[in-house]
Amino acid sequence: MRKAMILLVGLMAAGAAYAAGADTHQEKESEDVAGYILHHVSDSRELEIEVPLSRNHIPIHLPEILIPLKAGACEKQMTDHGEVVPSLGAGCLDLSITKHTVMMWLAAVLLIGSLLIWSNRDKTKLVPRGTGANLFEMLVLFVRDELAIKNIGKEEGPRYTPYLLTAFFFILFMNLLGLFPWMATATGNLAVTLALAVCTFVLTQVAGIRSAGLGGYLAHLTGGVHWSLWFIMIPVEFLGLFTKPFALTVRLFANMLAGHIVIFFLLGLIFMLGHPAVALVSVPFAMGIYLLELFVAFVQAYVFTMLSALFIGMSVAMGHHGHEHAEEHGHGEGAHSHDHGKAHVLGS
Repeated sequence: MRKAMILLVGLMAAGAAYAAGADTHQEKESEDVAGYILHHVSDSRELEIEVPLSRNHIPIHLPEILIPLKAGACEKQMTDHGEVVPSLGAGCLDLSITKHTVMMWLAAVLLIGSLLIWSNRDKTKLVPRGTGANLFEMLVLFVRDELAIKNIGKEEGPRYTPYLLTAFFFILFMNLLGLFPWMATATGNLAVTLALAVCTFVLTQVAGIRSAGLGGYLAHLTGGVHWSLWFIMIPVEFLGLFTKPFALTVRLFANMLAGHIVIFFLLGLIFMLGHPAVALVSVPFAMGIYLLELFVAFVQAYVFTMLSALFIGMSVAMGHHGHEHAEEHGHGEGAHSHDHGKAHVLGS
């Protein structure tokens, strides 16, 4: 009996140890998959060319450019995660070329190449020929007519069309590059989307000052209320200026990053669960998300461009509202008699 009890206790201990080992192995696999996902969606100082059907990869180290603003400020520090470059607050200006920087350069090359190849440079032919040229013209006309003119107006819309076209195609190419092997999505970087949003923010303020003048632009910050309420309205309107670029930044960043994380996670379930049969479910789902990401690449480029046109149109409208407000005050009596006569005619 005693031997049986000792054997039973031993089996229970062995089972507990095996279960603990399995849990530890599963946790290790989960950590490896999570680290793999974060490594591939984040920016880095090297390009990795992975060899299919193996764990090998060919790293391409990118140039490192560190400018010390004070002596010894750019000396690297050793941590548990490797060498760390000091930040700008420590006096080190880091202008190193990164993976997302290369993707932005490649998107810019594709943008310029598309203009050179598909633009209709032969002025004797009003209708472009070829599938690429017609598709390119369709997108250009869509941005000009449906986004710029409808949101900004017929007079001012064409003025801001070049910026909207540049933003649309630049974001579109960056989104699409992340769907190719060995490439990365630069719009999944918060710094990239913030820089794009800052460009829209600056142009929005310039459009408002140009339309309403500096005085009208500053008067718009008061919200048109009595001066006794300015201490409330001015901070609210001032903060409202920055909510628009914040929305542009987070919307593009979150949508592009989330899709790629979902694809990697679905494929990572094969290794986390440790059974090849999981691929029968996870791979088709990952393929579906991949096709959805192809659609999202166009949608997010459209949304960013549409919101930029809308914000510019709101700033341009400040000038028109100022002119209408001045006309109402300057010709109040005439406007009142005109409206009274118009109402009399309509009534009769």
